[in-house]
Amino acid sequence: MVTEDLTSRSDRVIADARALVRDNREGGRHRQTGKALGAAIGKGSSELRSRNLKQRIKLIALSLVAILVASSVAGIVLNGIGFVGVMVTFLAIVAALVIFGNFPKVKVPQRADLTRTADAKQLVARTELWLENQRPALPAPAVALVDTLGVQLDALGLQLAHVDPAHPAALETRKLVGEYLPETIDSYRRIPDHLRREERAGTTPDAQLVESLGKISREIDHVTRQLAEGSLDDLAIRTRYLDYKYGDAGWKAPLSPRQTRKPNGNRHPPQSGPRRSTPPDAQQQRQHRQCRAGRHGRSQRQLAE
Repeated sequence: MVTEDLTSRSDRVIADARALVRDNREGGRHRQTGKALGAAIGKGSSELRSRNLKQRIKLIALSLVAILVASSVAGIVLNGIGFVGVMVTFLAIVAALVIFGNFPKVKVPQRADLTRTADAKQLVARTELWLENQRPALPAPAVALVDTLGVQLDALGLQLAHVDPAHPAALETRKLVGEYLPETIDSYRRIPDHLRREERAGTTPDAQLVESLGKISREIDHVTRQLAEGSLDDLAIRTRYLDYKYGDAGWKAPLSPRQTRKPNGNRHPPQSGPRRSTPPDAQQQRQHRQCRAGRHGRSQRQLAE
């Protein structure tokens, strides 16, 4: 019994030492924790943090305005607030900065909140925020997969925004993101820390977690590609239509104004070769001769007279 206990303890110490060496090679556990607490894994969680920051800034500005207005009114009514009033105003400003600089905090959703969320955009944002708060308890390979999941969830949210929430594909996707993914991480976190790197049945809980997250990541990518096929087909059809209508084969350059302008005084196209005179009509010739004979007769009569 004593020998078996010593053997198990020795194996546990060796496993912990190997895990410590691996973590140090990947930057150390303190760096992983700092990264988890300081960085957002996706646009959804980043928008929630930005919204919370804007709310804090708004509360700080309103509180400062209220304190300054109150001190000004007190100074007018009391004909000055004195040193005590200045110190009270200063302390009130410091208190407002401290309080609203830390509160309200970003509300981390619970697993029940993820399950009840029907809106695709809110589901993605809440899941990313929930994953960010789980990273300190995960091994380094799992943290890298969680970062990848954040980018994939952003793309998935864009596709789910155009899908009917009651569609079977949307329901199955929400179940994958809102139930299977959190349950996998919760199952790992329920395991004591000293047992997570202990090999059992040829594998360890750390390796099982990484494998499960990898499968979920591939499935999310597969679902996103399936949902995006309709948009990709529409884009391909639109591209072929534009190429047919405005491409090199079907597009003709418009004529310039100089090419479309006709020359002044010459509406007919120019003819090649020497011009031919058109003979006058015979009736016109007779009329011309009669006019000349008439004018000659009148001249003779005038001379005779």
